[in-house]
Amino acid sequence: MTVWRERQSLILASQSAVRKSLLANAGIAVETIPADIDERAIQQSSGLKDPGEIAALLACEKATFISAKFPDRYVVGADQTLALGDQLFSKPANRAAAEAQITTLSGQTHALHSAVSVVKGRVTLFSHVSVARMTMRALTGSEIAAYVDEAGDAVTASVGAYQLERTGVHLFDRIEGDHFTILGLPLLPVLAFLRSRNLLAV
Repeated sequence: MTVWRERQSLILASQSAVRKSLLANAGIAVETIPADIDERAIQQSSGLKDPGEIAALLACEKATFISAKFPDRYVVGADQTLALGDQLFSKPANRAAAEAQITTLSGQTHALHSAVSVVKGRVTLFSHVSVARMTMRALTGSEIAAYVDEAGDAVTASVGAYQLERTGVHLFDRIEGDHFTILGLPLLPVLAFLRSRNLLAV
C-alpha cells in the first residue's frame, strides 16, 4: 500500500538502506539514487564549523545534485554529523579507526545532527535539522574489541562505528532524542512537509 499521491516516486539521494526503509515503511513510493558529490570538499570549502549547519548543507547539496537530473521529481537529501564537543567525526576507514572512535566516545555524551532537505527543480522547498544526544557506556578495550568483532564490516558504514538498530545499541547507557533522528532521517518533519504539499493520502 502506498500513500504517495505523485505518479512518479520520491527520490532519496542516498544509498542508505535504513533511510529508504523508513520512507517505504511509511507507505511512500521511493527509489534511491545516490548523489555522487565530494562531501568533505564541500564541507571544507564552506568554512562551516557548526555540525548542524554542515549536515544541512550536505543534505541540500545531495538533493540538489540529483534534482538537476530529475527536475520534475521530489528529491530528499539527508546527512548526519557526529560531534563530541568541537570534534567532528567521519565514517571510520577501517577496524582500527572504528576502535579509536569508540574509545574516544566511550563514557561520553555526543550529539548526532540529522538534516533533511526536500528539493524540486533545484529549489529547496524544505530543510530541517534534529539533534539526538547519545551517552556511551564506559567501555574497556576488550569490550570494544568484542563489539567490533561482532559488528564486522558494519563498523565502517556509519560515523561513530555503530548502528543503533543493530548490535550498536549495546554500547549505550542513555539516549535522548527522536529514534528517526538517530537512524539518520527526521521522518516526522518530512511527513508533515509532504502533507502540507498534499503529497500524501493520510
